[in-house]
Formats: sequence, C-alpha cells, structure tokens
Amino acid sequence: MTNAQRRDAQMAYIADSGVHEEMMACRRILQRLNFMDRTDFEGIAATVKELFGKSEDAFVNPPFYCDYGKHIEVGKNFFANYNCTLLDVARIRIGDNCQMAPNVAVYTAGHPIHPVSRNSAYEYGKEVTIGDNVWLGGNTVVCPGVRIGSNVVIGAGSVVTKDIPDWCIAAGNPCKVIRRITDEDKRKLFRNKEIDQEAWEDITARMDFSF
Repeated sequence: MTNAQRRDAQMAYIADSGVHEEMMACRRILQRLNFMDRTDFEGIAATVKELFGKSEDAFVNPPFYCDYGKHIEVGKNFFANYNCTLLDVARIRIGDNCQMAPNVAVYTAGHPIHPVSRNSAYEYGKEVTIGDNVWLGGNTVVCPGVRIGSNVVIGAGSVVTKDIPDWCIAAGNPCKVIRRITDEDKRKLFRNKEIDQEAWEDITARMDFSF
C-alpha cells in the first residue's frame, strides 16, 4: 500500500512525497482563499466549493486552514467563522445547517503515544462525524474519532474527546452533556431571555419546527 492509501484506511502512515503533493494542491487553493478580498462573498463561496470534497452553499470567513480539503464533506448551509481549522487527514463529515464560531478546530490527525514510535514519522487519522443542526461555540476543539450527534450545541472553549448524543447542550474540558434540548428552548435567545414578539412571529411563519 502507498502511504496515501494507508492514510485513507486510517492506518499508520508517513507523510511522504506523494502525500505532500496532495497537501500542496490544497495549500494553493488556501493561498487564494485566505488572501481574497473579504467583500468578495461570491468569490469566497466559489473557492470554498472548489476546496471541499462535498458542499452545498457553504461559506467560511477567511482565514481558514485544512490539510487536504477534499476530505471535508459538509451538508447544506455550512458556515465557519474566522480562523477555523479542519485537519482532514481522515474524513470530516458534517451535516446540514451547521455553524462554527471563531477559532473552532476539528482534528482528525494523531501521533503515537510512545516517543520512539512518535519519532518514527508515522502518524494516523481518525474520522470525525458531526450531525445536522450543530453549533460549535468559539474555541471548541474536536478530537480525532469523535462523533457529535444532530441538534447539538457545544459550549465555547470545550474540548470534545468523546461522542456527544443528539439533542443536547454539552460543554467543558473534557466536554460533557449538560442537559437535553427540549421544546421549551424554542423561544430562548440568551440564557433566560426570550426572542422578541416581532422576531418570533417571523420565525414561526418561516420555519418548520416539525423535526
């Protein structure tokens, strides 16, 4: 097997010249993306589509960083705010309507624990999966191999080391479930403050709460 094949099989691999060629192709696109006119929304969106392996109406606020781009699959209406890092050595699969606040980092890359093994230049990647309707708060870190369910909010500054189930708020280091999200949360805006009546009428007229 080539090292690229080993990498894609989530096995130990070395980032050799073939792997570096793939990374350089990604960095050429990132160079364009990260130095584009920040008001060129259409150009940024088109470059993000070129970069990602799969996307539909995705947008990121540069700067943005990743290793390959083609290993990132996002659903409809993906948004990543400033300084997002998606280390996509392995696949990163993200569902519809997901939002990432500034400085979010999703890591699939890892290294052996023992220093002798680690110094051998072998590394690995383990897939990360994020469901639909997920909001990752600022400075959240998602570690290799983690699965985050659908309809989840991760609090700012969290380090997600283990799977998080559907329909919950989770936070902390390590990140843990705080409580479930229920129908009582529909009108909540910030803590116990509710969405004002004018905005709420607009939301209920336009949005589908059936899921």
